[in-house]
Amino acid sequence: MPPAGSWASSAGRRRNMQAIRSRDTKPERLVRSLLHAQGLRYRVAAQPLRNLRRTADIVFRPAEVAVFIDGCYWHGCPEHYVPPRTNEGYWSAKVERNMARDRDTDSKLKAAGWLVLRFWEHEAPEECALRIAAEVSKRRPPSPGRGNR
Repeated sequence: MPPAGSWASSAGRRRNMQAIRSRDTKPERLVRSLLHAQGLRYRVAAQPLRNLRRTADIVFRPAEVAVFIDGCYWHGCPEHYVPPRTNEGYWSAKVERNMARDRDTDSKLKAAGWLVLRFWEHEAPEECALRIAAEVSKRRPPSPGRGNR
């Protein structure tokens, strides 16, 4: 029997769901490590826009690039999402809300001039890091100490 007021279908399921990380997941850490090795510096789990209560996984403020590495289950990956078998109404609605929030976040960031890069957790970290680095270098403002060569 789930604890009173709990959305979990069982105590075991509740422990399992509480253990799932919302930040610093393995895919995020791998991509960040590769970006750092390329000399890129960034903010982790930061709000790209101060007035928007949403956080991106990786934020490059001067370049205005926000990176999201979405979990296949929580964000409804078209390749890997499998609908839940227990408490289907709750979890399916939750994933739908996540997807709607993702679209809203993208829209608000783009309207503010930001580039939004979204990757699925199953994508190769090396490919993600290469694409992120390329986009950041395109959008990075020129450094004041460097002359035109």
